[in-house]
Amino acid sequence: MAIVRWSPARELGALQRQVDDVFASWFEPTAARATTPWRPAVDLVEQDDAYVLTADLPGVRREDLVVEVEDDVLTLGGRRTLGRRSSAEGVVRLERASGELRRRIALPEGVDPDAIGASFQDGVLEVRIPKPEASRPRKVAIEVHERAPEVAAAPSSTPPGEAEAEAEPAESVTTEGTPTTA
Repeated sequence: MAIVRWSPARELGALQRQVDDVFASWFEPTAARATTPWRPAVDLVEQDDAYVLTADLPGVRREDLVVEVEDDVLTLGGRRTLGRRSSAEGVVRLERASGELRRRIALPEGVDPDAIGASFQDGVLEVRIPKPEASRPRKVAIEVHERAPEVAAAPSSTPPGEAEAEAEPAESVTTEGTPTTA
């Protein structure tokens, strides 16, 4: 996530656009707003092996929808036509947009355009964009090298040469003359 420095000018610009929208809604004819181009919302979700783009396109017919890929740019295009109504028909307010639809989304470098698939059902467009092999997450095996356990010598109060002599059993002679070990 990128850190963005706060800019009061940007905030004022956003506020100005909101105020303009409020005043425009009071003075602009409703029929003019209903025919302006529309920009439907899209969701872009990253999965392990693909990006999935979902767009709600209510009122768009399959025949009026186009999905194209050119120069690593995915373009959604189409047209939604709503029936014309006038104030003579009792229309008080029209807020649903109609007209041309055009959304352009930059794709990651290396995407295979022939592997992109799209489905359209109940007014929802889903475009599946397989990730290029280079950008897919890959698990790296971790090798574990076993080290031989080190034997720590116990501290001893005897000098090193004498400790070795104590470790070997001593020979002794019995009264009968046969050697035995003690």
